[in-house]
Amino acid sequence: MAIVSLALFLTAATTSVVPPPPQQRLARWTPGPVRCGGTVIDPVRLVRSRPELAWGEVPSKVTTLRFRIDASGRPLSIKRAGSNDFIPFGSDLVPAFAASQFASGSPRNDCAIDYTIELTTLATAERADLMAYSLDPSSGPLPPEGWDRITPPDTDCRRRPYPADLLRAFPDFDKLPGTPGERQWSMTGYDLDKKGRPISVRTVAGTGDAALDAASRKAVAKSRFVAGARTGCMYPYRRGPLRIAAPPAPPEDAFGPTPHCPTAPWVQQPRLIYPPAWNRRSIEGWAVVQFDVAPWGEVGNTRVLASEPAEDFGREAMQVIRTARRAPSTTGASGCIERIRFAIRPPGAAASADVPPPPPVVIE
Repeated sequence: MAIVSLALFLTAATTSVVPPPPQQRLARWTPGPVRCGGTVIDPVRLVRSRPELAWGEVPSKVTTLRFRIDASGRPLSIKRAGSNDFIPFGSDLVPAFAASQFASGSPRNDCAIDYTIELTTLATAERADLMAYSLDPSSGPLPPEGWDRITPPDTDCRRRPYPADLLRAFPDFDKLPGTPGERQWSMTGYDLDKKGRPISVRTVAGTGDAALDAASRKAVAKSRFVAGARTGCMYPYRRGPLRIAAPPAPPEDAFGPTPHCPTAPWVQQPRLIYPPAWNRRSIEGWAVVQFDVAPWGEVGNTRVLASEPAEDFGREAMQVIRTARRAPSTTGASGCIERIRFAIRPPGAAASADVPPPPPVVIE
C-alpha cells in the first residue's frame, strides 16, 4: 500500500500544469492633453513614439513629461516627473515628443503631458502599427502572428520561392521634403503579372507623406521581378528624419569661475557616445556638467548644471565625463565645468585620408 501511495504522489508531482507562455503584445504610449499653467493647448504636430513588443503582463502606468515651450513653438527642458527615470517600452517616448511642434509666438512655462501605456494583442493591433514596428524591430523580430496580421489573407506573394528582384527601383530620397525628427515611411502594395511586372500599384499604409507615397508608387512601377503572377506583394520605402539642431547653449563662464580646477589634459579620453534614441531621430543637444577630480585622476561627484532639449542629454553627458581620467596631481580639482555638445554628422561625412569626419560628441 505504501508503494502504491508513493507512486501516486510521484505521478501527481510530475504532471503539474505548466502555465502557457506569456503572450506578446504591441505596446504604445498614448498621449493625453497638453497643459500649460492650467490651460489646455493644442499642438501643431504631436509626434507619437514608435511601438515596441511587450511580453506578459505590464502594469498600468502613467508617465508625465514636464517642459516649457520657446518662442518658436519648440518643447524644451523636457524631463520626466518623479524619481523613476526608466520608462518601460518607452526609449523613444521623450525623443518623439521633442520632435513635436507647438504654435510659434507664444512661449509658455510650467507645461505637462501625461502618457498612458496601451497594450494590444498582435491579432488585433492596427496593421499600420505592426508595419511600423517591423521596419525598426527594436525589441525583437516580429512574430509570425504579426506578419499574418500584416499580410493580406488572399496573398500568395509570401509563398516560396519568393519572387526575386531583377530590378528594384528607389526614389531619390534627397529630393523629398522630409520631416524634422520623424522618419517617414510608405508601404506600397502591388501585384505581379505573368512577366513579373508590377500592376495595381497602391499605397497600403504609411505616415501620410504624399510626396513619399507618390515616389514609392513610381519606384515600384519601375521595378521588375522574375516571371510569374503573384498577388498581395508589399515593399516599404523610408525617408530618414531631418536634423533638429540643438538650441543655443550658454557660454561656460555663465556658470561661474572655477578657481579650484586648473586646466589639465585627459590621460584617458572620454568615450564619446551619442544617445541612440536621439541619434535615430537626428535630434541634437548639449549639456553643461560639473565634476571633481581625485588626486589620482579619477572623476567623481558629477552633476548636471544645464541641458537641452531634454534631461537625457545631461545624463548621457555625465556618463561621458565619468569614462575619462586626468593625470594624477597633488591636490586634485573641484568644481570643474565642461560643456558637451551632441551633433549629428552631416550626410556623406565619411572619413578620408586627409579630412576626418566631425565627431558626434564634442567636449568644449
